[in-house]
Amino acid sequence: MTVRIEAVQGDITAEQVDAIVNAANSSLLGGGGVDGAIHRAAGPALLAECRRVRQEEYPDGLPTGRAVATGAGDLAARWVIHTVGPDRHRGQTDPALLASCFTESMRVAAALGASSAAFPAISAGVYGWDVEEVASTAVGAVRGLSDDGGAGSVELVRFVLFSPDALAAFEAQL
Repeated sequence: MTVRIEAVQGDITAEQVDAIVNAANSSLLGGGGVDGAIHRAAGPALLAECRRVRQEEYPDGLPTGRAVATGAGDLAARWVIHTVGPDRHRGQTDPALLASCFTESMRVAAALGASSAAFPAISAGVYGWDVEEVASTAVGAVRGLSDDGGAGSVELVRFVLFSPDALAAFEAQL
């Protein structure tokens, strides 16, 4: 099955999809940007689940490039999939690590049985990655999984971008 991939400008917290991907920090306890917006919109239930995940599964924090799911609290989505993007400012410049955020999040979505997922431009904000490189890596990773059958139940991936420039970068890749 081929995954339908689209890009829109908007607010990821308002997306009507099965899973929203959070560009989280390794603590999973909220932060700025997309992470803060998702935590604020989801309410205290999301933070409680993230604390449980930290205690039970990742006491040292979620490693960069990995992904883990929680419930979505007050969001319309059923799940939030948290992934930690590489921080270019800290020397994390390997595109494979960035691609892993997208492929691991897709695998988690498929394992949950999600048919749709919304992604932000992971690492393109405060983590310093060029949005064109993020767009190329993200679209390539999702297409690669789609082409080799690794997308499982996921039929729709929507990249939800904050700015017109980010939207243009993703549209150029599609």
